[in-house]
Amino acid sequence: MKTDLENKGISAAQYRFAIIVSRWNSRITSKLLLGARRALSEANASAVDIFEVPGAFELPLAAQKAAETKKYDAVIALGTVIRGETVHFDLVAENAARGISEANLKTGVPILFGVLAAENIDQANARSGDGDDNAGHMAAVSAIEMAAVIADISSENSARSSSAK
Repeated sequence: MKTDLENKGISAAQYRFAIIVSRWNSRITSKLLLGARRALSEANASAVDIFEVPGAFELPLAAQKAAETKKYDAVIALGTVIRGETVHFDLVAENAARGISEANLKTGVPILFGVLAAENIDQANARSGDGDDNAGHMAAVSAIEMAAVIADISSENSARSSSAK
């Protein structure tokens, strides 16, 4: 059975990726990282740099800094926030999502959101398993596709600029 990327004829061989992964809830985030690395490997990505941050709240800044270097065609942000007894969960999950979205738009580099916001450890485990439904795997597949889309858009713009001269 072919993956979505194979069906679309997309390879990651020509793209560079950064993965920013949170150490908080490392039993889960380590599995998200494995899923992302597997997706990139299956798509023949060879240029992958991995950076660790303390928690999900720190993901947006590190992802934005990686994107700003212009060394990467896409950045993958991986983290896990599990609901507790306080509003801390809501604050961290919401700000991680907002910050990653803003960094995405500010830099023009795709930054993929692989942050689990789970009600409990069982939900987090279910979304970080060995299959293709691993949130890290899904974020990496989307990163590969977005790198290809942005490259296509950029080459279309370059072709139009060249033909307009």
